[in-house]
Amino acid sequence: MPNIWKPFIRLFDEIKHKYYDGLIVTGAPVEQMPFEEVDYWQELTQVFDWSKKHVYSTLHLCWGAQAGLYYKHGVDKVPLSEKLSGIYKQTVDMPENFLMNGFDDSFVSPHSRYTEVTLEDIKNKTDLDIVVSGPEVGLSILASKNLREVYSFGHFEYDRDTLAREYRRDLDAGINPDVPANYFPGDNPSQEANSVGILRHLLSLAIGLTMRYIKKHLIV
Repeated sequence: MPNIWKPFIRLFDEIKHKYYDGLIVTGAPVEQMPFEEVDYWQELTQVFDWSKKHVYSTLHLCWGAQAGLYYKHGVDKVPLSEKLSGIYKQTVDMPENFLMNGFDDSFVSPHSRYTEVTLEDIKNKTDLDIVVSGPEVGLSILASKNLREVYSFGHFEYDRDTLAREYRRDLDAGINPDVPANYFPGDNPSQEANSVGILRHLLSLAIGLTMRYIKKHLIV
């Protein structure tokens, strides 16, 4: 671990007695493994359980979203026929949802994954709202009605060159990946990648403004 991060790292036992406005559960390159085989699965589920009474709202990202849905709702991930990688257009299905304040009717964002969750499972096993979806990405953002659970399968946090670095990493590993869709100008990997960055907006809503909306009552 780089020394620059060490002052910001705390062990779970050091903070588990505290209360927080928001929690972000990030992705990880383990999505093709069964959840129970991930080395830190038990620790992660402990955090999920703790967050019910200690966190107002949790934003789950990519694999973190799949992990949260699996543990909290019994929704398993399903393999895609090929990796979904690129910048994709998505439609706001619930413009009235508080999370979508300031969004246009459609927007683009990065996705990079080998698996998905199905609409059928979400409808049959949860009461989550489908906030954003797209023809290529499927489900994109889900949320509980009280906004204590938010699930995003895309990568709003990606830097401009992240998909390019992933693509070249896979090339070096001999995976022979497809060029990320709608990313390099003219689909030419030698060109500078297009830029997409809206994480600050989503975070300010999901972990900032949302807190003002629900902070008076912590619903267990």
